[in-house]
Amino acid sequence: MATESQHTEWKETWRDDCLRWVCGFANAQGGRLLLGVNDKGQVVGLPDAAKLLEDLPNKVRDLLGMVVEVNLHTEADLPYIEVVVQAYPNPISYRGHYFMRSGSTLQELKGVALDRFLLGRHGRTWDGVPLPRFSLADVSAPAMARFRQLAQRSGRLDAETLSESDADLLDKLRLKEGAYFKRATALLFAADPQRFVTGAFVKVGFFESETELLYHDEVEGDLFHQVKNTLDLLLTKYLKAVISYDGIVRVETFPVPRAALREALLNALVHRDYAVTAPVQIRVYEDRLRMWNPAVLPEGWTLDTLLSAHSSSPYNPAIANAFFRAGEIEAWGRGVERIFAACEAAGTPKPVLRYHPFDMWMEFPFDPVYLKALRAGQGQSQQVQAQVTPEVTPEVTPEVDRMLKLINGEMSRVELMNALGLKDEKHFRVHYQQTALALGVLEMTVPDKPQSRLQKYRLTPAGRHWLAQAR
Repeated sequence: MATESQHTEWKETWRDDCLRWVCGFANAQGGRLLLGVNDKGQVVGLPDAAKLLEDLPNKVRDLLGMVVEVNLHTEADLPYIEVVVQAYPNPISYRGHYFMRSGSTLQELKGVALDRFLLGRHGRTWDGVPLPRFSLADVSAPAMARFRQLAQRSGRLDAETLSESDADLLDKLRLKEGAYFKRATALLFAADPQRFVTGAFVKVGFFESETELLYHDEVEGDLFHQVKNTLDLLLTKYLKAVISYDGIVRVETFPVPRAALREALLNALVHRDYAVTAPVQIRVYEDRLRMWNPAVLPEGWTLDTLLSAHSSSPYNPAIANAFFRAGEIEAWGRGVERIFAACEAAGTPKPVLRYHPFDMWMEFPFDPVYLKALRAGQGQSQQVQAQVTPEVTPEVTPEVDRMLKLINGEMSRVELMNALGLKDEKHFRVHYQQTALALGVLEMTVPDKPQSRLQKYRLTPAGRHWLAQAR
């Protein structure tokens, strides 16, 4: 007889408690419960087999609300019963408890795991659930402007859609259900997503050993902001570049290629399980970088599936769609493949990917050649370089260029529009105000209250630097 597995369970006798296994098979991929078989897989017989053949279908129907196939078999004149359970699309409970077959074990679903299971069985995803506490007033103007700029550059949203109001644009991105915005909206466009989703930030630390933390940082804000600022933080503070020269050209080589690091960050933030309240964590050591995020693979997937060619099956489809429209990710399930390709192209070691239930680890080991050069004194922190490198002039649009040259101290929206000779408020907001905020050359005087009647705007240090360069 076959061994116990994901789809097979043996029981010597029947007790009503066995209905937990029937429930577990129904909530997983289906399976067979064999009664009258011991834990070695040997048929030992079932004295009340004939009665159970009549009683079990009714008992399963009454207590679980489902139908199973019950078959009587014999082996060496010993009767045993086979209960065949199909996988059910709707959730099945036993006396108010939910069970699921996992490998050769039975797991009771509780807390986050139960929420995740029930959402999936009802065709919902965590990021698509309505969020009653979130309103249009919570949407960050700079975050919307940054998204418009990215989407315009990617060409994945037309100009007419991008020029619509924030409410209409969010609706076009399918981030609204009825009168409510979805959870994804808070993560993508709230100035402080943690007001709505606990743990929605990135924690970065430099470790001398597994237990010895030397220093750390936290990156907050909307998800687009988190990707950019975390990447900048890693490359300017936590990772050192080895300096070499190609003729007279200075070459800086990081232990992890920027493209691979960026793709890993996108995977961790876009596809993480936000029902888990722990933040994405990045541990940097002298010889490696390790990134962790809570994750759940699609049903039936293994680590091998993830590492091989596979279709796109985002855990957070609403978040993934916004990042796709912004041109930040592809929609072909090639994220992991792109990470490995970037490392191969740069000649750095392959990353190591590990997955345990609800935990995804990606580790980038540093090249021994890089470590040797670093110890020889050829490495330099980008943070030190930044102190002596002139600030990069941002690329501004003609509209922003015109506005920045007219700003005098702190000015209100009305004052800016009058100075520009504009009457269309929507045109001003989209092409001037929000674009300048996203570029970091303009800032609000009351950033915590974007809609405040006292709100005014002024140049940032980057804006003043740009203006000096332009003049």
